[in-house]
Amino acid sequence: MKPQDIIATKSLWIFGYGSLVWKPDFKYKRSKVGYIRGYKRRFWHGDNHHRGNDEMPGRVVTLIEDDDECTWGVAFEVTGSQVDESLTYLNVRETVCGGYITKMVDFYPEGEEHAPVSALLYIATVDNPLYLGPASPEEIGAQIAVSSGKSGHNMEYLLKLAKFMRSSCPQVEDRHLFSIETAALTVVSYLLAAQ
Repeated sequence: MKPQDIIATKSLWIFGYGSLVWKPDFKYKRSKVGYIRGYKRRFWHGDNHHRGNDEMPGRVVTLIEDDDECTWGVAFEVTGSQVDESLTYLNVRETVCGGYITKMVDFYPEGEEHAPVSALLYIATVDNPLYLGPASPEEIGAQIAVSSGKSGHNMEYLLKLAKFMRSSCPQVEDRHLFSIETAALTVVSYLLAAQ
């Protein structure tokens, strides 16, 4: 499904699980913390624009299908002209510069007993040339510790995502995220000590 296929809708939820959780950069009516089922968040996508470059790509998150997992994040409801504006913006941010495709998923707002709402998300697939795939937390952390792009240092991305999870989803233990955070901070401390 392409974002332009749903522009005619009057209301749309957009699910963010990476930088969108702290920096949506589009107008929205409201936002809710919650989760989607059937996916796990992984730092398996390369970034040669926002958080890295061609010589030293950064690592950002994508989602990997896994029936036993869920991924926490934020869903943003956009209405009226916000639908077209947000999709136009996200098409450049996530699709053109990031290499992501879109999918519709069920989003479950935290603490609500209602039925889930349908939400659009952006996901990188293994077919994407920027897809890097799995690596150890130490390898990923080292790559993040030394990468920087047009939107800033890759460490900022990692630390802000970890901060979001701790403050907005304290009941969730994201071992992948937190092990990479620990590894990256260890590399940074070594780099600072070597100066």
